[in-house]
Amino acid sequence: MFVQHFINALGLGALYGLIAIGYTMVYGILRLINFAHGDIFMLGAYFVFFATIQYKLPWELGVAIAIVGATVCGLLVDRIAYRPLRGAPRISALISAIGVSFFLENLAVVVFTGTPRAVVQPAWLMKPVLVGEVRLIPLGLMVPVIAFALVGGLLWIVYKTKPGLAMRSISHDIETTRLMGVSVDRIIALTFALGSALAALAGIMWALRYPRVEPFMGVFPGFKAFIAAVFGGIGSIPGAMVGGVALGFVEIMSIAFFPKLSGYKDAFAFVLLIVILLIKPTGLMGERMEEKI
Repeated sequence: MFVQHFINALGLGALYGLIAIGYTMVYGILRLINFAHGDIFMLGAYFVFFATIQYKLPWELGVAIAIVGATVCGLLVDRIAYRPLRGAPRISALISAIGVSFFLENLAVVVFTGTPRAVVQPAWLMKPVLVGEVRLIPLGLMVPVIAFALVGGLLWIVYKTKPGLAMRSISHDIETTRLMGVSVDRIIALTFALGSALAALAGIMWALRYPRVEPFMGVFPGFKAFIAAVFGGIGSIPGAMVGGVALGFVEIMSIAFFPKLSGYKDAFAFVLLIVILLIKPTGLMGERMEEKI
């Protein structure tokens, strides 16, 4: 049974890691916690629901449309809520982030209604395969593979391309980077686009794993992904994935070995946050960064 729990924990942790990357990328550049990120995760799940259920599109096409739609929403959040506040005190951007999160959640209630809706689960992704006592589902095996492949691709973009070089430069000094002729707003928009696309994909896979969508489905996964980003070292992309996987193992294994504590599974994440902030505030792989005024 340990193998079964291991696979479940790895899949859940990979999803947390994908969401956490969006938090860590935006914070690494702007020193801003994008509280609307969990709601982009929710929109990705809703878009694939409407594409496949309401409009009867092929599942693969629905996934592509959902990722593009959620990415556009992430860009709009940056353009409307954050870009006008680039030069404002950071507390203003933080308040704006919280406001955007509440706005998107309540807009989803108005537009989509608060009724949970079932999601299409392609048979080829959900057909179980028994290997001894282990029940393997293709989706459960694909999630970590896709997640780690995407992290590898993202690291290649950040460390091997000119936009990635610009991202790293902006994270150290926005004004100097702007004086060097870099279009800072475009690079920041690219950062939001990449993070939003990963969040949308995580939302789609989450909706397949737990087959329903509702307007507040991004709240707790968003909180836990933020905790994963802090645990791994916020600002570090590998750290975000490591933190996500660690959180997934803490959550699944604690329930597996202590089933009576299953009602407290969400509390484990917040206890982990408190412990890491007390012991190592920069996280496992994070570095102390100068605050930008």
